[in-house]
Amino acid sequence: MISRAQLIEQIKQKKSFLCVGLDTDIDKIPEFLKSYPDPILEFNKRIIDATKDLCVSYKPNAAFYEARGIKGLQSLIDTWKYLPADTLNIIDAKRGDIGNTSDKYAKAFFDENASGMSFDAITITPYMGNDSVTPYLAYEGKWIIILALTSSVGSKDFQYLQTGDGYLYETVIQKANTWAGADRIMYVVGATKSTEFTNIRKYAPDNFLLVPGVGAQGGSLEEVCRYGITKDCGLIVNASRSIIYAGNGEDFADAARAEAQSIQKQMQTELEKAGVI
Repeated sequence: MISRAQLIEQIKQKKSFLCVGLDTDIDKIPEFLKSYPDPILEFNKRIIDATKDLCVSYKPNAAFYEARGIKGLQSLIDTWKYLPADTLNIIDAKRGDIGNTSDKYAKAFFDENASGMSFDAITITPYMGNDSVTPYLAYEGKWIIILALTSSVGSKDFQYLQTGDGYLYETVIQKANTWAGADRIMYVVGATKSTEFTNIRKYAPDNFLLVPGVGAQGGSLEEVCRYGITKDCGLIVNASRSIIYAGNGEDFADAARAEAQSIQKQMQTELEKAGVI
């Protein structure tokens, strides 16, 4: 398990707040890997080996593994086992149910004795309220990462609806802050919403924000930092396709490392500008 203090220390040591998204698609990995017993695992291991000194987090997306049935779940379990212990390991599952169902989702991703996996954090859809979140908080030291404001076009459908307390996404953050503190709760905020970060920091001044959308989705790292960085950094910026599919030959891991290193260098500059390092 990675605490807030340990995460901040990793950011300072590695001069990075990069999360590498392991959205591994069997149809997009290099062809030569398909001769391995588990091509997905082999791909992930090489990506991890090539980037682990440049990032502070990994984030497998559960859908890419669940879509392959039992084989995919085994790949996910084995990938979790291979993830470095000093990185924040997030399962991007976006679960959002209540009661016994939520208990089982938490058990699936947090209880190694039950499922073979024990991620540090999980992404949660909060729209069924407190009941959909508390089962995860029952696992001491684990993080929940609540969807707040996403990069998707459809974010306008609900997240910007006006409530008596402002936009719905603002109400979500304010309510979720009553469930646990900044040592247990993070929020997902899309990189393409960079100008909203100033507003979000009014409600979540100390929480870490998981920021997808930099790279292939067009978000700007500089803009995200301009509006969202804090004295402790307060950001984990995810890049998936732009790193893991940077190359498609036998040297794909070298290409991934080069892309991750380019982002890390930009992050170092931003951390220095903000006085974090």
